[in-house]
Amino acid sequence: MITFRPMTILYYSPGAASMLVHWLLIDLGIDHELRELDFDQRQQKSAEYLALNPAGVVPTLVLDGRPMTEAAAIALHLAEQHPQARLVPAHGDPARRDCLQWMFHLAQSVQSLFRIWWYPHEVAGAGNSDTAREHVRPRIEAAWERIDAHLAGNGPCLLGTEPCVADFYLVMLMRWSRNMPRPATEWPHLAALAQRMKARPSFAAMYAAEGLEEWA
Repeated sequence: MITFRPMTILYYSPGAASMLVHWLLIDLGIDHELRELDFDQRQQKSAEYLALNPAGVVPTLVLDGRPMTEAAAIALHLAEQHPQARLVPAHGDPARRDCLQWMFHLAQSVQSLFRIWWYPHEVAGAGNSDTAREHVRPRIEAAWERIDAHLAGNGPCLLGTEPCVADFYLVMLMRWSRNMPRPATEWPHLAALAQRMKARPSFAAMYAAEGLEEWA
């Protein structure tokens, strides 16, 4: 009897956190269907989408008929399900803890800062956006400083010579800084990593599929 596996579906918005998952789907050669959400029309807050992702954000990846959320968790899961790509060290490899540490650091200590940069009124109230941004900007720049120093001594990638799933995540976050007063690419080792990762054919394919042009 032939068993049909449900289609892998990615709900996304161009350039958002879903970009990490989209990039990995292409890089790992995973067949998938894209379903774009129009944020201007607030489709991410529709009842249909909230049934999949109650937080009303992207990404949501439907795997085997079940929705999975949280970009970092999805990225790690995809990498672990495709060990041949060697994007996450195997259990028992000392480098695995470093990979997990980087993933959690990027999710909790870097990505969360961008929420304040883009939506300062959420934490500072209306009329205080500039103050909130000036407060969070040095924290983002300090993160780039620390990561660049790590790459200088241990790079060119986060775990050494070969990229891991955390490098994909880092480059996505670097892209988010492109219009800040000091984008991440002003740090030389970060800039070199971005150039290296953007040279992967999967990056160009993801960019074309999402209709992105900036920072190519």
